[in-house]
Amino acid sequence: MKPSTTKFHQLPTSLLACLVRSQPLTRHLHQQSTANYIPSPTPFVPDSKTFLTLIGRNLSQHAAKLPTWDSLFALSSMQLRKLGVEPARARRYLLWWRDRFRKGHYGIGGDLKNVKDSVGHVRVVELPEQRPPKSLAGPQATRKMIVNIPPDAPIQDSKLRELEQVNGLKVVGAHTIAGPFVEPVKGTGGSIATIKVQEGMWEQRRGQKIDGGERRKVQVRRKRKLEEMRKARK
Repeated sequence: MKPSTTKFHQLPTSLLACLVRSQPLTRHLHQQSTANYIPSPTPFVPDSKTFLTLIGRNLSQHAAKLPTWDSLFALSSMQLRKLGVEPARARRYLLWWRDRFRKGHYGIGGDLKNVKDSVGHVRVVELPEQRPPKSLAGPQATRKMIVNIPPDAPIQDSKLRELEQVNGLKVVGAHTIAGPFVEPVKGTGGSIATIKVQEGMWEQRRGQKIDGGERRKVQVRRKRKLEEMRKARK
């Protein structure tokens, strides 16, 4: 004899209603907990002042109002407004970057792990490609990658495979590092470079308003057309 199973539609109406109402509540609580999550600082972004400097739009002027890492990520838009973070678009931009940082989306240099005095060193290394077991003849193939290694650290082949490619950079030519905010080290031919924290490194530029922006575009263009028609009748 098969065990009896309770079908979903056989549940009492009151219990079914509670289950249906609980689903959006669960999603709301999950979104709220994610929004309140305070991520850990990174070697390239160790404090709130550095974060505000990197994202640009002159938000570094508010560093004194957000002196701690927790205050940077915990305060709401209303609390930021009371502290004097103005205008509203600046608060929206800050909240947008906070959410990106929580998700691990950084700008250039954000994934560097070896950083000293706000400067990270990167260099080009060559790693031998792994050969198939039956392919032992011929020259050894290699691949180039850009890694973050302290300038005084020895290069050990055994540990190179544990390193990761630095995001946003590429090798141009034989061994030249190319990418935004990259400063080549003299005497290295471009194979070693530095990335230093600078104002606005991660800034997302605002688009240029055309004809007053989306909200006023129709009105502005209509007035312009009427003015052109008036002048044409003269």
